[in-house]
Amino acid sequence: MELYTTITSLQNVLKAAHSKGLKIGFVPTMGALHQGHLSLVETAGSLCDIVVVSIFVNPTQFNDKNDLANYPRTLESDMKLLSTTCCDYIFSPSVEEVYPVPDTRNFDFGNLETVMEGAFRPGHFNGVAQVVSRLFEIVLPDIAFFGRKDFQQMAIIKDLVRQMNFPIEIVACDIIREKDGLAMSSRNKLLLPEYRDCAPKIYHTLKEAKYLANLKTVSEIKEYVLNQINATQLLRVEYFEIVDDTTLLSVKNWNEPGTKVGCIAVYAGKVRLIDNIILDIN
Repeated sequence: MELYTTITSLQNVLKAAHSKGLKIGFVPTMGALHQGHLSLVETAGSLCDIVVVSIFVNPTQFNDKNDLANYPRTLESDMKLLSTTCCDYIFSPSVEEVYPVPDTRNFDFGNLETVMEGAFRPGHFNGVAQVVSRLFEIVLPDIAFFGRKDFQQMAIIKDLVRQMNFPIEIVACDIIREKDGLAMSSRNKLLLPEYRDCAPKIYHTLKEAKYLANLKTVSEIKEYVLNQINATQLLRVEYFEIVDDTTLLSVKNWNEPGTKVGCIAVYAGKVRLIDNIILDIN
């Protein structure tokens, strides 16, 4: 495993792989790695010849300066974790390396960027598109791997690939959870003990909603989830939406075509957690 901090040095080593026709897998991260990230790396290793992992806290996707400042940065421990995987190359550039000039591009993802995360984090997905497109241009991967926890982001990135005509396959990987059900997230490290103790309530409620979906209407399920989580005094729901998994439009009735997904954002103190679950109606 080798670490590169400049575009030129990374591209020089990847040229040989490209020239040999080796399949390159790419896992973009913002560091503070956990088992969820490592599962992406292992999946990449099972499908590709070379695995590149980027570690870069992208400033353009943060609409809250405090959130950016407080985001955990743990490069040394991240490298130790990656040394136990099939990662071949780590790319950990500076902000100036990725953005030698300010990135002023504005993307249009239509409804995909105006609901849920887009509504509560204005500009977030434009920043995601900026950094992912830059990283794709730098690494030139054959396949890129993302976690389903960031469900809306997956839809945005797939549309980005379509818009920019990138010859890249996007693979969505399952959510990895702690033993108590909490979706693994770099932000979990910021949770104070009392908030960490009650955070699993989020997933437990989503599982209950999945069961009750056969018994209640869409609006009743939404009300149930809000009431259950907000009843936990340390948790506050920012949104809970039941949407079509492709269009991300809100679902009004279970008999509408398509797969339904329940997507949620919850504040545990000052830490914002997201999760989602597929709601299959029998």
